[in-house]
Amino acid sequence: MSLEHHQQEEEQTTVPSTEDSILASPLRPQNEAPPPASLYYEASTMAALNAASSAAINRLRSYRPPPFPLWDSLPSKKRAAVLVLLYADRRGDLRVVVTMRAASLRNFSGHAALPGGKADNEDETPFQIARREAFEEIGLPIDDDRLPSPFRIEPLCLLPPSLARTHLVVRPCVAFLHADRSSSEQGQDESLLVEESMIPRLDSREVAALFSAPLYNFLKVEDLPPPPGQWLPPGHWYDGAWTSWKNHSWRVHNFYVPVNNQRVMRPRRRSSASSSGTGPRVAVSDDEGRFEGRLKVWGMTGRLLVDAARIAYDERPEMEHNDSYGDLDVIMTAVAEGALDDVRGHDVGDGGPAKM
Repeated sequence: MSLEHHQQEEEQTTVPSTEDSILASPLRPQNEAPPPASLYYEASTMAALNAASSAAINRLRSYRPPPFPLWDSLPSKKRAAVLVLLYADRRGDLRVVVTMRAASLRNFSGHAALPGGKADNEDETPFQIARREAFEEIGLPIDDDRLPSPFRIEPLCLLPPSLARTHLVVRPCVAFLHADRSSSEQGQDESLLVEESMIPRLDSREVAALFSAPLYNFLKVEDLPPPPGQWLPPGHWYDGAWTSWKNHSWRVHNFYVPVNNQRVMRPRRRSSASSSGTGPRVAVSDDEGRFEGRLKVWGMTGRLLVDAARIAYDERPEMEHNDSYGDLDVIMTAVAEGALDDVRGHDVGDGGPAKM
């Protein structure tokens, strides 16, 4: 996808308000200030990993997926990757960065997704695809040497491949965003650098909103208890159902992530005057206000996050789930059907699970 997409000035002021995506909730109690959110782009809101999170990161760091030689023989237009970007919140718990796809997209508009997309060429590794797409979609610096102090991104592992409904083979790339405490003292110039390179800059033609979710909760059928001073909006955390995906049983997970206690970032319109000399990136307002309610994370994104949480915490999910990680069996069926061949007419899919 081209960086030229960032030149448009069309405003996405809300996440697509479908019943599947947003569940309304009442206003928060009067005279009660909302607690400060944990934000992946502000080191001051991130604590050191607690014991459970540190162990989870170590498990992910040591995880090795089964070999997947088919990747090297796939045409580049059938390859994709997503970034499962983890960071520590104020309590040292792991959270994952999630986006909502823009309503203008042809495929899966309004769906929750992880930053990611298609390969540009056959030489790109999955992590290179994921980092490039995260830069294009949310403005995360593409190169480690462009990450300001105290941030650094550590690649942890690849998860087994999944298959999108559009017959893209997707490699989930798990990474951890460190905010090294030893480097936390910054001068004014460095603080400005953090503002410039870490504050999300969303491509409003691809991304309608940016939020986060607690990784551990993707193993549970109920909301985790909120921190002191926070409250949960009405509605439930989870429901799910079994479906058939290329004659294989496939569990559809529907998670309803509370977002009333966090800032949901959205693209904002850039005026012609302000955009003329600032390059192609679409800025993000940091004073958009808070959403009330829940955002739905489901389909392939929900499945990937269940898999990531299973590996990280070495726990069996409370909900029914596929025992295997990823979609290798579905992918091999697609190969037998010829759906992954480099031939026109195989890009539409056949009604299977949702894309990232």
